[in-house]
Amino acid sequence: MSLNTFGHLFRVTTWGESHGPAIGATVDGVPPGVALTEADLQPWLDRRKPGTSKFTTQRKEPDEVRILSGVFDGVTTGTSIQLMIENTDQRSKDYGDIAQSFRPGHADITYHQKYGLRDYRGGGRSSARETASRVAAGGVARAALAALVPGLKITGYMVQMGAKTIDRTRFDAAQIEENPFWCPDPVMADEWAVYLDDLRLNHNSVGAVIEVVAEGVPAGLGAPLYGKLDSDLASAMMSINAVKAVEIGDGMSAAMLTGVENADEIRMGPNGPEFLSNHAGGILGGISTGQPVICRFAVKPTSSILTPRKTINQRGEDIELITKGRHDPCVGIRAVPVGEAMMACVLLDHLLLDRAQTGGKRGKIGQ
Repeated sequence: MSLNTFGHLFRVTTWGESHGPAIGATVDGVPPGVALTEADLQPWLDRRKPGTSKFTTQRKEPDEVRILSGVFDGVTTGTSIQLMIENTDQRSKDYGDIAQSFRPGHADITYHQKYGLRDYRGGGRSSARETASRVAAGGVARAALAALVPGLKITGYMVQMGAKTIDRTRFDAAQIEENPFWCPDPVMADEWAVYLDDLRLNHNSVGAVIEVVAEGVPAGLGAPLYGKLDSDLASAMMSINAVKAVEIGDGMSAAMLTGVENADEIRMGPNGPEFLSNHAGGILGGISTGQPVICRFAVKPTSSILTPRKTINQRGEDIELITKGRHDPCVGIRAVPVGEAMMACVLLDHLLLDRAQTGGKRGKIGQ
C-alpha cells in the first residue's frame, strides 16, 4: 500500500496495523532545538486511548509512546523523529468469523477488491487504531508550534451526536474536559449519556460532528489555488477513519446566506484589521486571516455492531453478519483529539511553508 504520508515540509508517515506488534509514525521536517520528550506527547495520547469510559471500546491499551530517534538531550535534532506505540491487548480471535466475510459499512470489501487480500484482524490499516499514530505526531507538531507561535491554541469538542445538537447559548469551554464526550454544553452531555447508553445496550451505534478551533493563528498561512490552507485542512480531516464530510467556517450553511449576510466586514483596529464576523472560518482565498480557524467534520456511526446486517462472503453468498469484538458505540468521541492533532500538523506544515516562501514578511496596512 502506498500513500501513507501526508504533509509538505512537515511530513508524517504512519505505519502498523491494529493487531500487529506495534503502530507508529515517522515525523520529518521538525526544526532543530524544539524541546520534546515522551512526557510531552503522552497526555495527548491519553485523551484518545480506548477504555476511558463505558462509551468507548473496552480494548485496554496504555498507548505509551516511545521516541526512537530525532531527539537528543531533550531537544529535536532536525532529523526524522521515529515514534512507536506497542499494541498490548489484541484479541484477534474476535475476528475469526469475518475472515471470509465483508462487514457492511467497513473497508473490508474495498480492500479486498483493490489488493486481493486484507488483514481482517480489526481492519488492519483501516482500523481507527491508526489514529493513535496521528495523535503522537500531532503532539510533536504542538511542541513545535508552541516554540514558533506562542499563544496558538487548538481546541476540539463534539457539537452533535446523532440528531442531538448542543445549544451554543450554553457553550462553556470549561466543561469540555469534564465529561466523556468533550461536550461544551453540560445539559446536552447528560442527555447524550442516556441516549448513547441506550444505543449501546441495544447493540447499535451513532454518528457525531466534531468542531476544532485554532486560536492565535497568524495571518498569511496558506497559498492561492493548490496550496490552500482550507483544502489541506479538509484533506487532513477527511483522511481520519469514518469521516464523511468536512466544513470550514459556516460550511454548507453558507449556501443559505446572502452576500450581505455572508461577507465578513472589516474595520481598522488599534493593532490592525479587525473582522466583525467569521463566516469564513478564518480563511479567505486559501490564506489565514488571523481570526480563529474553524473546522468541523462528520463521523459516521460505527459499523461494527451486534445487530445482524445483510452482506456477502468471498464466495459471493448472501449472509447475515454480527460483528463481535470491542467497538465504540460512537467513534466520534475519540475522534476529538485526532481532529486536534490533524489541525496541529496542518498548521505547522503551512507555517514552515510560509517561512520558506516569504520569510514571514507581511503586507502593511494603515502605515
